[in-house]
Amino acid sequence: MSIIVDYLRKTTLEFIKNQKLKNGEIGEYRYSSAVSKPTLYSSAYAAMTCSLYHDLDLLTAEEKERWIIYFNLHQDDDGLFRDNVIYNQGWYEGDPLWCGRPHLTCHVITALACLGDIAKKPFKFLKPYMEVDNLVKWLGSRDWGEKVGWTGNEIMNIGTLLQYARDFHCDSKAGKAVCVMLEWLSENHISRETGVWGELDISDPIWRSHAIQAAYHWWPLFFYDNYPIPFIEKAIDTLLRTQNPLGGFGWGVHNPKDPFKSSACEDIDSIDPLARMTQKTAYRRDEIMAVLEKAADWVLQNRIEDGGFVFILDRPFEYGHRELYGEKSKGAMFPTWFRTLSLAVIGKAVPENPLGKYPWNFIMHPGFQFW
Repeated sequence: MSIIVDYLRKTTLEFIKNQKLKNGEIGEYRYSSAVSKPTLYSSAYAAMTCSLYHDLDLLTAEEKERWIIYFNLHQDDDGLFRDNVIYNQGWYEGDPLWCGRPHLTCHVITALACLGDIAKKPFKFLKPYMEVDNLVKWLGSRDWGEKVGWTGNEIMNIGTLLQYARDFHCDSKAGKAVCVMLEWLSENHISRETGVWGELDISDPIWRSHAIQAAYHWWPLFFYDNYPIPFIEKAIDTLLRTQNPLGGFGWGVHNPKDPFKSSACEDIDSIDPLARMTQKTAYRRDEIMAVLEKAADWVLQNRIEDGGFVFILDRPFEYGHRELYGEKSKGAMFPTWFRTLSLAVIGKAVPENPLGKYPWNFIMHPGFQFW
């Protein structure tokens, strides 16, 4: 591997430092050099990436507290976090479950954990999902067809927040709801032949990609609770079929004009479960290791000269709002975090790889960044 991890760490942290607003509060970060306003998402991406590289260890207690205060100032009374910049300027209409405040909140609580703190207010928003009958009805009413990928985000956001309420706010009703959710997912809309969810024809590589992108959002709920992965060997078979000739995992969902130049999402959606499943079973382990080695090389190809990473090579990308815009061939905060996390997960699963020589910092916390 041409880029040693120490150099990767140095340049990635320099990129993040360059997104910090000059004369701004300690937590104020912009998304990329193409925008000027701070966003809460960008602050969370900064904290989570810096945590992976142990860089938060260098902050003073006062600096950490100021960043924590910055996050907690954005928590609404229902427990969810709100980014006033993007919500006041046309974020996704209606605050949907798949990408609205619940999605943002899952990122912020992880960032807070990286800083050693928790959300101050309880998640009143979750009350309907703690009622078991209502939860089961809600799960059954999701779209398990062509929009199963959206359903993936919806269920992950609710499931992650329930796990958090159980573990960090000591809510026993949330704990019961998590058990019901995992049991329901183990028995409904999942194929015994493929190990993934949804009514899709996964012989088509694009629909297979949709199915994996959905499943990626549910498998962490299982992994975090050490709950058995349903049909894990079949899931591995399906996951291994998603790698494309360039080493990534895109087949045209996010980049139809150049499908093998895969997105940060398409890549981690296969990398993360493959890496974690090596800890659960020896099934096809050598093949998984080879796939992850090739994936590491591909992820590093998405690193840009400014030290950041791109969502898709040779394409600009807007993450739902103009203040979350990354220019073509310029680094941006979301892909920098997600691709760094991909490399860290590969490092944990493949210790012989140079990425495995670095002591990546993971936290025991629901969501994305535990190991």
